[in-house]
Amino acid sequence: MRDGAVQTGENRYRETFGRYFEDFKIGDVYEHRPGRTISEADNTWFTLLTMNQHPLHFDAEYAKHSEFGKPIVNSAFTLALVAGMSVSDVSQKAIANLGWTDISMPAPVFNGDTLYAESEVKEKRMSKSRPTQGMVTVETRAHKQDGSLVMKYQRIVLVPKRGHSVDDKVLAAENGE
Repeated sequence: MRDGAVQTGENRYRETFGRYFEDFKIGDVYEHRPGRTISEADNTWFTLLTMNQHPLHFDAEYAKHSEFGKPIVNSAFTLALVAGMSVSDVSQKAIANLGWTDISMPAPVFNGDTLYAESEVKEKRMSKSRPTQGMVTVETRAHKQDGSLVMKYQRIVLVPKRGHSVDDKVLAAENGE
């Protein structure tokens, strides 16, 4: 049986995802792959879905007169995408996101750019009120295909200790425990 799989019965295995509190080590960096190329449809749909009506995100003629010369990707979409890229490494087992801080966007993102992300564990501590859970702080950084930094933020997630995740409870219930 490989790491990341649990035995659910005789000759049966289920892939598991995410990390427990004990798995995080300060200074570790998780590279989130694969990267993601942003399409014009991604940007337009997200922008209109969230009722952001700034034409800089979807009107090429308008955007051509801006300092960028073309539409820029909605920064809320960039944040959502980068956060999503980090889930399997950082928060797949999380109970909650406790906070987001220091969000910065030092360079624009354009349709057709490919983003890559990584998260570094900055801090971790046990919860004072929840003995089976701990708080992990990560700094997530996103780069474009040319290596330029386009986003950085810190996130605090509440993560279960081994044996106390929802996955663990589901497996126990399925086994009649």
